[in-house]
Amino acid sequence: MGDVIDIRSRLKAQGQSKELTTGAQAPTVIDISEMRQDLLNEDRRKVKRTILTEFLSAHTVIPGMGLLRVALYDINEHGLAFDIDTHRGNFQVGEEVAMRVYLNHQTYFPFIVKVRHVAEVKEEDVFRHGVEFVKGTINDVALHHFVKFIENVSAALKSDRGDVLVSNIKS
Repeated sequence: MGDVIDIRSRLKAQGQSKELTTGAQAPTVIDISEMRQDLLNEDRRKVKRTILTEFLSAHTVIPGMGLLRVALYDINEHGLAFDIDTHRGNFQVGEEVAMRVYLNHQTYFPFIVKVRHVAEVKEEDVFRHGVEFVKGTINDVALHHFVKFIENVSAALKSDRGDVLVSNIKS
């Protein structure tokens, strides 16, 4: 921010300095740092959602029925949001739900959440559930580290545009 380029001498050479020095047409300075940060944050949210929806598999445990796959939408240190297709139904606010996050086809860690918010998102044909982690239950420590892992990784991930591919390696 301390490096400011004074363009008045260049404008004077081009005969345009009068507008700047008289103040009649004072230029507007726009701070784009906030807009840039918003764009970066939006990119991070998209990357985090990609990790959550394509890398991880999440399920809720329906007593007497089995596992129902859900789409993780967002996650933070207090809870997460997930979507269930509308034809599957929805949980009720205040309900405690057992969940599993699968790291591969057989390995998962369980935890308990409490439903705090449910909204139908008609354009996506889902019920979005906002839930908080129930403290003092199974895997509090693992869950805390898992959330921090997702947050840290999503802040540093880059998208592969396929621009750095090796066609042949010669020895």
